[in-house]
Amino acid sequence: MLRVGMSHWLVAAGLLGMIPPGAAEAQSGLLTKGTDLPPITLSAMQPLAEKPYELQAGKYYRLTIKSDGSDDLAIGGAEFFRNVWINEIEVEDVAIKPIGLDSISLEGESEAEISFIPIRPGRFVLRIPGTTGESQSATFNVK
Repeated sequence: MLRVGMSHWLVAAGLLGMIPPGAAEAQSGLLTKGTDLPPITLSAMQPLAEKPYELQAGKYYRLTIKSDGSDDLAIGGAEFFRNVWINEIEVEDVAIKPIGLDSISLEGESEAEISFIPIRPGRFVLRIPGTTGESQSATFNVK
């Protein structure tokens, strides 16, 4: 049997008073209050993104990647994927919870949704593998 003296209870109560009101509630809702980002569309001869994405580290985002079926294309960016925590990737009715990721390939007309939290500030790029043009990339500026 564990006995805790009154002084231990007073110390615990004092420490609990140091936690700001609402702090636990703020963190518990992190994955339910995500921000939907403008989608990336994989299409032959079309830009991936109109402008850079401006994100904040520690916030929850959802990004849809669509393929219009004009070509079988992939999007990759190991540096981006290594600097975000991926909650899951949804493809049709399947939810995937990966440990790591370098790229996503979509065939035909299809889409995938990635939910993630940026964990490190910086400038990260997703691009169609093997391309060098700015229009074939999407830039994520994380502050």
